[in-house]
Amino acid sequence: MCQHQPPCPTAESAAREAARLVAHHPEQGWSLLCNGVLLFEDTGELLPDGKIIAPHRPLATGSVVKAA
Repeated sequence: MCQHQPPCPTAESAAREAARLVAHHPEQGWSLLCNGVLLFEDTGELLPDGKIIAPHRPLATGSVVKAA
């Protein structure tokens, strides 16, 4: 699918999220990358072959507040 030079990472690549945006719909919570990956705002992904990648948000490392 990708016509860029150098080509974007494939959908099977670990770096697939680095592909360029083709369509961006923040109001609906998703973006389409040029390698065919649907990237959702919760960090989940749908690959072109139908495989689902579960959301993988990083754990918060900010301040922790304890109840008194």
